Amino acid sequence: MKEAAKPALIVYDGDCVFCQSYVRFMRLRETVGAVELVDARSGDPRVATFQRQGYDLNEGMLFVFDDRVYHGDEAVNLLAILSSSSSLFGWFNRAVLSNKTAARLIYPVLKFGRRVTLRMRGRPLLPTDLDRSPDASNGW
Repeated sequence: MKEAAKPALIVYDGDCVFCQSYVRFMRLRETVGAVELVDARSGDPRVATFQRQGYDLNEGMLFVFDDRVYHGDEAVNLLAILSSSSSLFGWFNRAVLSNKTAARLIYPVLKFGRRVTLRMRGRPLLPTDLDRSPDASNGW
């Protein structure tokens, strides 16, 4: 019997309304199967592991697929390629972000939007110093 594939993993900022909406509206399960969503603020130990490996989650979400880690614009690019286009959001996401150049150019705008909305909501960025709590991090 063939062993089941490991589920894909998405690590995102659960306090970012754009990030929440993005992972909610993406229909990735239809094309890749099981997907585990991890809020980077949840205390999940894998978040600290990724940070120790050098991934700055304030600079981009993570997508782990087939044992490879994709970060930031690479993550949204591959997510767009793999996502179902059966909804209007999925079609638009795929049409725009499945192009590597477009994803690379658009991703800084998405990061800026995240920072602005976090600031407006009074929420800090994710801590980059693993010894500090999220509330000790500054907002920019």
